Amino acid sequence: MNERLTTTQIAILCSYALGMAAGQLLFKAAALRIGSSGSVPERIFALLHNWLFVLALVLYFALALVWVWILSFTPLSRAYLFVALAFALTPFAASLVFGEPLSARVLIGILVILFGLVLVSG
Repeated sequence: MNERLTTTQIAILCSYALGMAAGQLLFKAAALRIGSSGSVPERIFALLHNWLFVLALVLYFALALVWVWILSFTPLSRAYLFVALAFALTPFAASLVFGEPLSARVLIGILVILFGLVLVSG
């Protein structure tokens, strides 16, 4: 395995991070649908019958398979850093989809993550 990531590897890793962020949005949407009332068993039952939650689980299962495939041709020490891209994408998406606020501290943190990815991908 080469130490330098190829453009294809970077694209695949970025797609993986997009999938992780999408899964988080699905989990949040599922949580909003079930609300915060009811007992724990009632809420678990509601989650298991929530198509958004089930879709998020299916997506994460598929992403686990993709991750193993990625690791077959990418060093873990380089690939895992791209998981942080999901940490940068998710707050932006949550702001757009759910109207969650983005503070200056969060934006600065996202910039630091992105700068770090530029350093390790090259």
